[in-house]
Amino acid sequence: MQTNKVIMITLDGCRYDTAIQQLGFLNHFVEKGLASRYKVLSETPSNSRPLYEVLLTGVPTYENGIYTNYTVKRSKEQSIFSLMKENKRTTAAAAYHWVSELYNRAPYSIFEDRIQHDETKNIQHGIFYSEDTYPDSHLFADAHHLIDTYQPEFMYIHSMNIDDIGHKFNGNSQEYHQAVCRVDTILGVYLPLWIEMGYQIIVTSDHGMDDFGIHGGTLPEHREVPLFIISDKCKPQISSEVVEQLQMAPLVCHLLGIGKGEKMQELKGGLFFEDEATE
Repeated sequence: MQTNKVIMITLDGCRYDTAIQQLGFLNHFVEKGLASRYKVLSETPSNSRPLYEVLLTGVPTYENGIYTNYTVKRSKEQSIFSLMKENKRTTAAAAYHWVSELYNRAPYSIFEDRIQHDETKNIQHGIFYSEDTYPDSHLFADAHHLIDTYQPEFMYIHSMNIDDIGHKFNGNSQEYHQAVCRVDTILGVYLPLWIEMGYQIIVTSDHGMDDFGIHGGTLPEHREVPLFIISDKCKPQISSEVVEQLQMAPLVCHLLGIGKGEKMQELKGGLFFEDEATE
């Protein structure tokens, strides 16, 4: 049964090759024809805050003005959150505090902004964290609380442990692979519950991580990231075509059943859906 509810999960710092090797739960769904898998080429600079804005607005960095991780200000663009609010639909997020700064209020105050419930905001229900070591296990528990309590029609989840471990040990380390594997186990706990609740699931990343423990540039290890889609609206496949990261926001809008933002690309529907061979 098709629904218009979406959970979008960003695994910060998870590069494509490691996702294929270590996300066994998600790749099981792909092997059994229950999910699709794509390679996405991230925008540049391949850093977190600029790419949160790209993922959630579909507008490139030169135009959206979120140039670095130190650009602390509200987004000026239409986002998936603001479009949902305009359509009188419910939003929520369990995410790093930079997401709150982009779409609710900047700068972030741990005293006022950690837990938010305000129907007038773009993100109406939120639990935000500000330490890179905040456990992914706690984050997904936060997300499940928001989903179970408020039934948001768009839920954004952003985890940080893969990125944190990658910076400490590098993107080709035992510790980095273990961090990806741990997230896969957590996904195996929660995704079946959320699918049963009628959610479509998108799992992707903002950027990757190189063998020096950094990102931000143009190496494949920086820019090639995974995309998994669990939705009965999409054709199950392992795509050979690389997807632009700017396609993520219009894709989510399509799955939500709302019109895309004015600056978003036209969705290349033939990449994702049956009988949609043209833009």
